[in-house]
Order: sequence, then structure tokens, then C-alpha cells
Amino acid sequence: MGDPMSDDGSVFIGKSTKNEVLNLKLANRHGLITGATGTGKTVSLQILTEGFSAHGVPVFCADVKGDLSGLAASGEEKDFLEERAKKIGFKDYNYEPFPVIFWDLFGEQGHPIRTTVSEMGPLLLARLMNLTDAQEGVLNIAFRLADEEGLLILDLKDLRALMSNVAERAKELSAEYGNVSRQSVGAIQRSLLVLDEQGGDHFFGEPALDISDLMRTEGGRGLVSILAADKLMESPRLYATFLLWLLAELFEELPEVGDADKPKLVFFFDEAHLLFDEAPKALLEKVEQVVRLIRSKGVGVYFVTQNPLDVPDSVSSQLGNRIQHALRAYTPREQRAVKAAAETFRPNPDFKTMTAIMELGVGEALVSTLEKKGRPSMVQRTLVRPPSSRLGPITKSERRQVMGESPVSGLYDERQDRESAYEMLQQRAKQKAAREESQREQESARQTKKRGEYSASSTAKKPTSRRRSYQRQSVTETFAKQIARTIGSKLGQMLVRGILGSLKSGS
Repeated sequence: MGDPMSDDGSVFIGKSTKNEVLNLKLANRHGLITGATGTGKTVSLQILTEGFSAHGVPVFCADVKGDLSGLAASGEEKDFLEERAKKIGFKDYNYEPFPVIFWDLFGEQGHPIRTTVSEMGPLLLARLMNLTDAQEGVLNIAFRLADEEGLLILDLKDLRALMSNVAERAKELSAEYGNVSRQSVGAIQRSLLVLDEQGGDHFFGEPALDISDLMRTEGGRGLVSILAADKLMESPRLYATFLLWLLAELFEELPEVGDADKPKLVFFFDEAHLLFDEAPKALLEKVEQVVRLIRSKGVGVYFVTQNPLDVPDSVSSQLGNRIQHALRAYTPREQRAVKAAAETFRPNPDFKTMTAIMELGVGEALVSTLEKKGRPSMVQRTLVRPPSSRLGPITKSERRQVMGESPVSGLYDERQDRESAYEMLQQRAKQKAAREESQREQESARQTKKRGEYSASSTAKKPTSRRRSYQRQSVTETFAKQIARTIGSKLGQMLVRGILGSLKSGS
């Protein structure tokens, strides 16, 4: 009997007329888990996570309801679990915990997880703030300016300071980059205020997440990174943009691995509809591109959602491994969803797929995974295996214990605030004010001197004029050289951005 701890290169899902498994070698061909509320999607996600972890594959998943925290604790013996294990012939079924790292953007239920504004880039930030095309254009100009002048945009106060600087230099920047209106800058500043109130300030800053900390193993098992997302879901656009940024970071940071025996990481994107809702076409095209290309980096992406129509066809066509739980068909849209789901499977002559989708019980699913040659298996009506970890959430004290023993404990808990755009622009403003004051004083002194020496010979005035002209030039040159040195030391090399606008490694 297949076992999540087996060494046969596959993850045991459940039992139909045979054992249904997910081939690890093809697990980076992505997947989809769908079904109505209460039909067992979370348990399917849980048992896949257990199987990947048991085979040494790190997993990242968002915990929308809190139930996935149970992965950190051993399961508890229950009659219905034992009955399911017996029914599918799961003789080696046992209860055990899995290694977990808890993360939380707000730092309450897990280690803080942050990135910098510079690393996120203008494209995702514009999506996060729901900017218009004109406003997004101004934001792109601001990032271009920051990249060229070596201004580090680490947190929201840096970005606000940068936008104020852009407004002050609107005429200059418009001549070089195109129209920069104060109205657009003002709209961006207001959007930043809203983002701040939604908790965005917790997400932006340092220390920024090191992607390698999501790819740890422990005792031969892959660590499971669980993002506490119950509070984060109150800001759905922040949730979706954060997960998309993380996907982009993985794509940009990881090297090509080709065909590996198992994934380097599996990424579960729960509530996937939030990623695609109202997303502009340009962003959807880039998401499609990332999903298509990231599998060559050894990353498997699994979307979890209620309705299969939530995922655009261009993305859905790339999802080779599918677990379909029950769907209801009370409305025309629901009927279309059932039909669409049925048509994605390779038919089984033993039953009608569309009818089966509406008849499935809790913990039962239609399963089709990729076979060795990459061909989808014939869809099978499957009893999903019971999880070995706990069903439902762990307690607060258990969570604290797991966090205290975490391999990243202390790495991200204390926020840092080094010199960045906010401080640098303040310093520039002070230097500009000091320079202007010095020039005013020099001009006043020159005028006073000129009036006092009005009757002196012209030959006596010329050396003074030349000397003072040289002195004024020296002040200006000194300041210019200081700025040039500052810019040169900060830039070092040209900043390069990837598909979704995030900074590439080494930039």
C-alpha cells in the first residue's frame, strides 16, 4: 500500500480502484484543487503537504482558516479517520507531526515576513494600490529616478518621501521622462495612506525575507512554511499581491534545474480567485509567463479555489495535476463551472464525470495526475486518505513552542531601519538649504563690499571679484562632487528588474 513515507517517488493521495498517487518527478507541472466549501479541499492540501514534506520537499502554504497549523502536531485517534484508513487499505497509517515554520505579515502568529518596496517593484505595487495607468506611469518614473540616483526605497515612508521629491521636481522630470502631474502624485500619496492603514507598513521594511529560509529541510523532511492569513484576508488585494510577489521572487532567485527527481519547493496558492479578480490583462499575461517558466526552477504551484472558473484558461491549461471535490449546480454559473471542470479531465468510461462531480461526498474527490510520460491519468473517483497530522488548528501555547524552536527564530523578529531614501532626501534638502543660505550670505557680503569700494580703482576690484567668483564656484563644485560620490557608492551597478518588476539577484 502506498504510504506518504514511502520511497517510491510518489505521494499517496487515496484509493479508487487502485492507489492514486502524485508522481514527484512531475509535481512541478503544477496543480489545481477545487471544490465547494466544506467538501474537503483543506484536507487534500494537508495530505499533499504531508507527502511532500515526508519526501524532503519544502512547502509554502497560506493558512486562511487556521486549520493548517495542525500540521505541526500529531494527529489524534478518531473513529472516522481509522475507518477511512481501513476502508482504503491504508495499513501503515499512523499519527505524526511535521516540521513547520510559522510566518505572519503582522508578526502576531508567526515570524514577521517582509520585503522592501524596491524589491517589490512598481508593477506589483501599482496592482496593490489599484492605480490608474497614468498613476502607474508616474510610479514607474519614481522608481526609475530612485534606481538612477541610488535611493533605497525600503519602506512606505521612503516611498512617500520619494513621491514628494518627484512632485517638487515635476517640471524637470516631465521634460526627461514624460508628463508628471501633481494630481497623479497626490493620488499615489493617498493610496499609500490607505495601504498603510490596511497594514502594508508591516510588510515593507527590513530585514527582508531570504528565500532560502523557505527551502529548508530538517532530518530529511521538507520544512512546511505556513503563513497565517486569517487577518491578512481582511485586505484581499494585499494577500494576493504578497503571494504573487513571493512567486516572482522564487522565479527570479532560483537557478534552472531542468528535470529533477522531485521539486525544490511546492507553493500552494489558496483563495486563488483573489489573484485573478479584476487583474489587468498585462498582469495576467505576466502571471501566465511566470507559472509557465517557474517549473524549470523546480517549483510546483498549486492553486486552491472553490470554482474552477476562477483560474483563467491560460493558467488552468498549465495545471496537470488535479483534485476536484464536489461542486453544486444550482445557478447557471455553477452549472458552467461543473461542465468546465468535467471537461478538463480525461474521461473514464465507467462513469459520467459531470454527474460524479455533483455526487461526491466529503473527503471524496475526482483525481487525475500526470503519468510518467506527462500524460494525464484517466479521472478516478477517489477516497482521500486521512491525514497523519492534526485535523484543525493547534493551540496558542503549541504555536509559541513551535516558534521558539524555529530555525529562523531571532532572524526577522526585530525590525531594522537603516539609512534609505527618507533620510537621504532629508539630507539633500538640508544641504540644498545650507548651500542657498551660503550663497545669499556671500551675495550680501559682495554687495556690501561693492558699495564700500565703489570709489576704488577697477584694478583693485578685479582680483577680489575673481577670488570671490572662484570661491562661489568651489562651494558649488564641492557639493556636486559630494552628490556624485554618494550616487556612485549607492548604485555600484545598474539595477535590473525581472518579469514582475522585482529586483533580480545581485542588483
